[in-house]
Amino acid sequence: QVQLVESGGGLVQAGGSLRLSCAASGRTFSYYVMGWFRQAPGKEREFVAGVGSRGSTVYADSVKGRFTISRDNAKDTVYLQMNSLKPEDTAVYYCAAAASIALMSASGSWGQGTQVTVSS
Repeated sequence: QVQLVESGGGLVQAGGSLRLSCAASGRTFSYYVMGWFRQAPGKEREFVAGVGSRGSTVYADSVKGRFTISRDNAKDTVYLQMNSLKPEDTAVYYCAAAASIALMSASGSWGQGTQVTVSS
């Protein structure tokens, strides 16, 4: 297992930007596929973005063109740059690590989450 700690959440006005970070420790970070998920109050957790060990990326349709996921293997950190934020982006954002995105929910490592609140 790898340990994950998210940071960078906060309160921002609609149209603003935030950058989330997820620092990993415990295992070889570069081997893992990394993902960001979010959960809004009263809703199911949903996939936001993922980045492969060599940098390939995938995004949920709801965030394409606004969010960018990246990783720095030298720093064992994955980032989520969020631009043009909307009130519907308000949620707790979680970082996850696993051998694949499909395995994250069942057997991945998860951080504690960071709150993002977008005011209208």
